This record gives sequence, structure tokens and C-alpha cells, in this order.
Amino acid sequence: MRLLRLALALLFLGLAAATPVLAGPREDQLDKMFARLKDTSSETEASALTQAIWILWTTSEDSNVNDMMRRGIRLMNAQNFGEALDIFDRMVKYAPEFAEGWNKRATVHYMMGNFAESVADIRKTLALEPRHFGALSGLGMINQELERQGDALKAFEEALKVNPYLPGAKQQIQELKKKLQGSPT
Repeated sequence: MRLLRLALALLFLGLAAATPVLAGPREDQLDKMFARLKDTSSETEASALTQAIWILWTTSEDSNVNDMMRRGIRLMNAQNFGEALDIFDRMVKYAPEFAEGWNKRATVHYMMGNFAESVADIRKTLALEPRHFGALSGLGMINQELERQGDALKAFEEALKVNPYLPGAKQQIQELKKKLQGSPT
């Protein structure tokens, strides 16, 4: 409950870009949030937990990584993908164990249409953080783009197992199942 209150406070205060002050090691915090995410029946709580997870994922104990993250996200949002890619390239070299650097670089590659590079970065993200529902969703989207509906379905189902409240995942799964049922075997 303490984590939920903190997540709600961060969400409502708009501190998503700030470094959260949470007790306990990062992995312990994530473990508790993911466990609660699977147990909750409240969409409001699930939304707050999801936001808190993203905050932990995008925040490092290293201020240089945090600066790179902020700049890279700003550049992505401005659709300046080349410069954003440069920032995230530097981030993954500087902090190769920071999963979100790989995920953000995967996102930029996806936006640029570099699907093979994006998949490689997603695989690295998932090696570092197997519960990364954002990376799993991204893998699903790439597989859809590549007309690999079965692989897309598996990725979205895995993402939904990790985060049962993932926006759009259930709809994607339903649509993919319909497509696969209608396709010749």
C-alpha cells in the first residue's frame, strides 16, 4: 500500500521525470510493484503502479544517464530521431546494464523503420529486464509490421502476462487471433 500511495503521489504531482525517493533496493521495489500489479483488481491502482514502474525504469542512480535520458526523450518527442539515436547510442555504451537505454534506442530504431536493429535492442532490454512490458509490446508491433502475426500474438500475450492492465494489449490479441483464425494453415 505504501508503494501505491507513493506512485499516486508521484503521478498526481507530475514528478515522472524526477528521481523517486523509494525505500529499498530497486529490484525489490520492482518485484513488489509487479506482484501487486498482478494481484490488483483496480484499474486506478494498476495505472499508478505502471507509472511507478516506468519511473523506476527511466531513472538511474547516475545523473549522466538521467541527463541523457531526458535529452533523448525530448528529441524523440520532437521527432528528431537521428539526434535521439546518437544520445541513446552513447547511453548504452556508457551504461550497458541500464535496460531502459536499450529500450529507448529500440523505440527510436522502430520509429526510423530499422526493425532488425530495434529487435536486437529489445532482446537486450529483455535480457536485462524480462518483465519489460514496453519492450514486449514493441516486439509485438514490429512483428505486426513484418506480417508475423503469430510472433506478434506471442509478444502481446507475454506483455499482458507481465502487466494485465497494459493499454491496448487485449485488443491487439483479439485482433491477431481473428487474423490467425482466418488465415490458411
